Amino acid sequence: MNQKELQEEIRRLLREKNAILLAHYYERDEVQEIADYRGDSLGLSIEAARTDAETIVFAGVHFMAESASILSPDKTVLLPRQEAGCPLADMVTAPQLAAAREKHPEAKVVTYINSAAIIKAHSDICCTSANALRVVGSLPGAGPILMIPDGNLARYVARQTGRQIIPWEGCCPVHDRLTAAAVRAVRRLHPDAVFAAHPECTGEVLDLADFVGSTTGIIGYAGRPEVTKLIVGTERGVFYELQTRYPTKTFIPAAEDFLCLDMKLTTLEDIHAALIERRYIVKVPEAVRIPARRALDRMLELS
Repeated sequence: MNQKELQEEIRRLLREKNAILLAHYYERDEVQEIADYRGDSLGLSIEAARTDAETIVFAGVHFMAESASILSPDKTVLLPRQEAGCPLADMVTAPQLAAAREKHPEAKVVTYINSAAIIKAHSDICCTSANALRVVGSLPGAGPILMIPDGNLARYVARQTGRQIIPWEGCCPVHDRLTAAAVRAVRRLHPDAVFAAHPECTGEVLDLADFVGSTTGIIGYAGRPEVTKLIVGTERGVFYELQTRYPTKTFIPAAEDFLCLDMKLTTLEDIHAALIERRYIVKVPEAVRIPARRALDRMLELS
């Protein structure tokens, strides 16, 4: 089958099997094109929680499929590429978190959704880059907050809220490697463009930004009438959504290598095989799922 035929066959299988295809904005264009829903981590979590489909096919990475399983335990959740992981999520383990909680017993734990289910299970509340400020602002009192695992996001939230935040020293390797020098170089080439950055970038990069926000936030910013030429400081997969929504605008990557290879692993062939063979099923054990669900529900109540 050629690409178009394969896309049509996938759509047929989705209907036949009462399945839904969720795709992150960083996935391949041809995957996003046929998704029932494409979004960022928050949007995909909400969709996973409310879908009536019997099967959720997740074009994303492992922690996203886990979140879908946590929120929809009665559904079958398929991750088409079993090895699609997230280096950021791997930067904190349950024993490390337990040790940190012992060191800071008075701290509330706010866990980025880019984390494993077991980490969510040992957290007070989850957040995404879209709602991190709201989540932290919802916590009563002025006590310390342990924010894991993305240190750049934690430092950004601390600057914006003035809260006492203890950052975990993890990072998204893709966003973290964008340098201020690279941004300045692109801005010199495009002096008439504005620059939007994801809060997983370093503070030096965020200081150069005209707008800081989640992937969905950047998409929304791009839609403003005054924005006609935008330097995009997040993974290049978002260009599919940007160009689809705003075909008359100009979008420039902040760096040519702004690519998450894990997000690009899933192909149409993988999705087709997942539907035919029911692979690979992601199921979070109840002992982990229940406390992890509490942390996610607390976040979703603020959405």
